[in-house]
Amino acid sequence: MAHGCETSLARRARKWLAVACSTLALGGAAASISFAQSNGGAPLPGPRTCFWARPPVGADPYVNVAYPDAGAYYWTAVFTAPEGATVDLRGAFPRARYASLISYDESGRPIEALADYRIAPDPGSSNPFVVGASRDARQRNFAVRLSADAPDPNRVEGRRVEGAQNVLHAPGAGARRQQIIIYRIYVPDRGRDIAGGAPLPTPVVTLADGRRLEGSAACAALNAGQQSQLTAGALSIPLAQYRRLAERGDRAPGWPATETPTWYVQYDRQYLLGIYTGERPAGARRSEGGFFPNPDNNYIRTIINRAYGPVLVLRGRMPSTPHTREGDAVMGEGDLRYWSMCSNQGFANTRVTDCAYDEEVPVDANGFYTIVVSREADRPRNAIERCGVAWIRWADDGDGAVDENAGVLQIRNMLAAPEFEHAIQRITQIGTEAEVMGEYLPRAAYTMRNSFEADHACPLE
Repeated sequence: MAHGCETSLARRARKWLAVACSTLALGGAAASISFAQSNGGAPLPGPRTCFWARPPVGADPYVNVAYPDAGAYYWTAVFTAPEGATVDLRGAFPRARYASLISYDESGRPIEALADYRIAPDPGSSNPFVVGASRDARQRNFAVRLSADAPDPNRVEGRRVEGAQNVLHAPGAGARRQQIIIYRIYVPDRGRDIAGGAPLPTPVVTLADGRRLEGSAACAALNAGQQSQLTAGALSIPLAQYRRLAERGDRAPGWPATETPTWYVQYDRQYLLGIYTGERPAGARRSEGGFFPNPDNNYIRTIINRAYGPVLVLRGRMPSTPHTREGDAVMGEGDLRYWSMCSNQGFANTRVTDCAYDEEVPVDANGFYTIVVSREADRPRNAIERCGVAWIRWADDGDGAVDENAGVLQIRNMLAAPEFEHAIQRITQIGTEAEVMGEYLPRAAYTMRNSFEADHACPLE
């Protein structure tokens, strides 16, 4: 990892303090964001507005639910467009690795994703997310129309495509015609706040009679403060159901984890539960597994358990990605837009414990990484960047609900290049994960702390 022997908790605290300090330094860009916590007015941290009325989701200390990536921040808007009205979101492209607007239904299933690079900028502005574009452009404004219509059912997800689209389809559901969208920002540039140094997008409502509403008037017309009507399993599997799945007396300790970790691509909810039930449904749909997934990502996960050993070691090939954290002048390209590996709690908790994303993971001369996952107390002394190792923390309370030794390990592949043949997006048949991903699917093995310390050589400085 990038900070040597620094603990994961200390690293998160340092990042949070850096965010707070950079926010104060941003002046005009941050002024349009409501920081309720700065005056003691909110129990949860993070910027929000009358439209993005809920605090941001992310790793601690933010709202930590539905498996957020620890390198990202998510804002949710729940609203209902007035009959006959048009709604536009106006904003500025953030300084970050990635941003998107994604619509969802009440079950947490994605409807449509609109990634940053597909949004045509306003006249006189430029889009810094287009490959080869200047990432430091001063004029970077955009507008996106929110449509209540259904999207194209044949749209491509998870891979880069051609063409601009300044419309996000966000149909409503239920008696209130409730609409849900999430705004995501991954890896703000160093020194920027969690919103990437830009205001959160703001709604402009044009009513059927032609009146134009902005600010608090637009939020009122959209009823943007309404409570969501999510189904019981949208954010997590209900605890009682999870207990029935996990507490199987006829299973060996550590089940459903396996001594050699077994990887599962994310499909629909039935397939997710099939990790415990053994069912393998036919015709499972990608990105339908729940917990508000990002369709620009494809995921592969495994259940892990300390019953097989307190230290899990993973070694695999790292896909190429743009490097943006230091504020690169030009947007690069690669096999993927973003890659990360995350340690999570169980499906009833859906918290992220710790992640390492591509720029935080050292690779050797052949492009391979070594990642160690363990509790802080079990961390090998040579599981540090200087020794060519990234370390990811395993929660001390395991899955956070049933088994203190369990966890979920998950890998994200974002916006795969069409020519990258080993992306998770290329897996179209259950059971072909290793065949398709090859060296990009990490080999994983459990071990003991002292065994890793003895086996993994660390060069002298």
